Amino acid sequence: MSSLDYIVEAVKRSVTSVDPDAVEKLIDLIISSKTVFIYGSGRSGLSGQFFCVRLVQLGLDVHFVGDMTTPIIRKEDLTILISNTGQTMSGVQTANIAKRIGSKVVSVTANPDSKMAVVSDVVIHLPSVKDKDKAVNAPLGTIFEESSNLFFDSIVPAIMEKLNVTESDMRRRHAIWV
Repeated sequence: MSSLDYIVEAVKRSVTSVDPDAVEKLIDLIISSKTVFIYGSGRSGLSGQFFCVRLVQLGLDVHFVGDMTTPIIRKEDLTILISNTGQTMSGVQTANIAKRIGSKVVSVTANPDSKMAVVSDVVIHLPSVKDKDKAVNAPLGTIFEESSNLFFDSIVPAIMEKLNVTESDMRRRHAIWV
């Protein structure tokens, strides 16, 4: 089996195993929150930034935690945290602060029993592979990171439908650099 086949199969198993009720709760929180804040560190942060772009294109008020222009999280907001282990110190601290403020907190993680997940209102569990071939075919957090990217992209159509947003609407909000 090639690395590509291994990754594609592992990511598909991970994303399709997510609890549909948790997905619905996440979508409802995204739509009903005044502002959405997203945070992740490293490659998980890149997954979060990708999702930020899509949410902006959907017309939502979205910020990536840590950017210089990110405002303060408030009670009527949603904080989405992305961490493979759910134990990354900055993610756990952000979860605790957001929860203390009164923000709804969602964790996207491979570890549903993690410190980050324990304080969350909703946990999106993206299980990772634990076999001998992982280190050779998908080192470190590859499966989780690719799973989170695919998961976030897979819920965009449901958000579009609930917000009555078309691809044309999104295109009008697409960044143009020239």
